[in-house]
Amino acid sequence: MTRDGAGGDATSRGDAQARRAPGQRVPTRWLERHALAVLGAATAAVLLVVFYYPVLTVFADAVRVGGAWTLDVVADVLTDPFYFGALAPVFAGEFGQVGAVAAESPLGLVGFTAYQALLSTVASVALGLPGAYVLSRYEFPGRRTLRSLTILPFVLPSIMVAIGFVAFFGTNGPLNDLLAALGLGPVNLLFTLEAIVVAHAFYNAPLVARVTTAAWESVDARMVETARSLGADPWRAFRDVLAPQLLPAILTGALLTFIFTFMSFPIVLALGGFELATVEVWVYSLVQELDYAEAATLAVVETVLSLALTYAYLRFEARQSGGGRAANPPARKRLLPADPSPGAALERLGVLAYALVVAVVFAGPVLTMVVESLTGPNGFTLQYYRFLVERQVEGASFQTKPGVAVRNSLLFGVATLLAALPMGVTVSVLTARGGRWARLADVAAMAPFAVSGVVVGLGMLRGLVFGVDLFGHRLQITGPVAIVAAHAVAAYPFVVRNVAPLLGGVDRSVVESARALGATRVRALLDVELPLVASGVAAGAAFAFAISIGEFDSTVILATGSSSYTMPVAVERYIGNRTLGPATAMGTVLLAVTSLSFVVVDRLGGRWEA
Repeated sequence: MTRDGAGGDATSRGDAQARRAPGQRVPTRWLERHALAVLGAATAAVLLVVFYYPVLTVFADAVRVGGAWTLDVVADVLTDPFYFGALAPVFAGEFGQVGAVAAESPLGLVGFTAYQALLSTVASVALGLPGAYVLSRYEFPGRRTLRSLTILPFVLPSIMVAIGFVAFFGTNGPLNDLLAALGLGPVNLLFTLEAIVVAHAFYNAPLVARVTTAAWESVDARMVETARSLGADPWRAFRDVLAPQLLPAILTGALLTFIFTFMSFPIVLALGGFELATVEVWVYSLVQELDYAEAATLAVVETVLSLALTYAYLRFEARQSGGGRAANPPARKRLLPADPSPGAALERLGVLAYALVVAVVFAGPVLTMVVESLTGPNGFTLQYYRFLVERQVEGASFQTKPGVAVRNSLLFGVATLLAALPMGVTVSVLTARGGRWARLADVAAMAPFAVSGVVVGLGMLRGLVFGVDLFGHRLQITGPVAIVAAHAVAAYPFVVRNVAPLLGGVDRSVVESARALGATRVRALLDVELPLVASGVAAGAAFAFAISIGEFDSTVILATGSSSYTMPVAVERYIGNRTLGPATAMGTVLLAVTSLSFVVVDRLGGRWEA
């Protein structure tokens, strides 16, 4: 049979199929042509219902009290020195009171929140930069694995980290045991600002290190060599040539860290309590007291500040997007130098000292939590794990059971992945295509970054959970559905941030060739583009699952009074009973489940890694 004959035969079969089922082909072809538009509209509808509507509900609560519109609560908050310190008299127009208020309460709650975020950012950058230097400039066994693990603290449940810090830095913790062995007095870091700053550094230093490592591996070594050949000493070459290439990545990491720590909730609640409360913790406290108007006003203030910072981040990221990877990155050093010199030995000693600091700050709290779950006043014991088993078997229905928490966490994680992945890929495609809608889609994708989980949870509680009248019907979203919706909203921007940059780098001629051969836009996406960016899709899926497993802020609000609690909420409830032993045991279970889940997701996702 000739080629023409084969083509004609295929055409005949296609015509025959079209004649056999004309009613089935038309809807299929229409759906293929408009699938992106449908998915985009569906994503927008989901965001409108489970994100924008709850957030706007919170905003409305700030100016609608008792069924009447009023700005009294907003004015009261803005002019209260407890919230705004020395700025409160300025907002009230009482400039003569600024000095007196500044002497008594200079920062206020909002100022203290920004202050601790600034300290946490400085600590995170100080701890993350040496790590970036070691990972980018040294070659040693396990370097790639260690680099991959830098993302692990970022996705660990924060309440579990808080438990580890309480166990490690507590009066009877290993840190004080070590100081006593050295003949030094005990220190009490719990419920101090220092503990909050160190815990925030635990989370965000790996983020700074990861971002800066990529930039350090992309610097152009030829420019440094040229500067040295022109007579510049190493410090001058670093300051004038290398530092300007690293600065954008450092500022990106610092800005993201400030945003995340400004909205931090479980770490501050567990390690600082209400004595060192931030805006987020105070909003939670007001919600517990059913003071929704004041809580909403504070949430609006926090959201406006966070949105301003996020907008600054987007503008800064857009300016830096033109930079590419250097064709001549610097060569890496060995940990054991072939030609020892005093300078090389001093540098290795610095690396060793940094490794010890990393072991104390990162490994110490997590390992201590595991050890504390297995030890009691008389040594080794399994009593805390027996408590969990007895609670699971004999506990009443209103009590927190560990098995239910594990089951809920895993189910919510899978459901979040299934919801966040298509939403994130759709937004990524719309963003990568460019055009006038691309910037709007990008801003929509980043909006959940700027709104805390407490605000989303509060908005869902006040709106969808209580119920909304819509066209004569009562729309109500409660329990697991509400929690999964909140998790998906928090997780899908991470899918976007993993997929969109890779989609933007796909050779458009390949896609256009597929389109020229008759493929629809959706078929080209499924058969050409997504296979090329599969590693980003897998990474986004891992992030979505991990974020759901560790999410606490909105879950602790939406799971109140229901059986939809997750593992982080169970840990927090055991802490609330002032029994740290069961909390450490539950935290260890959470760690085991999270690690096992990561291994499974990583193995599945690794199939698509390059």
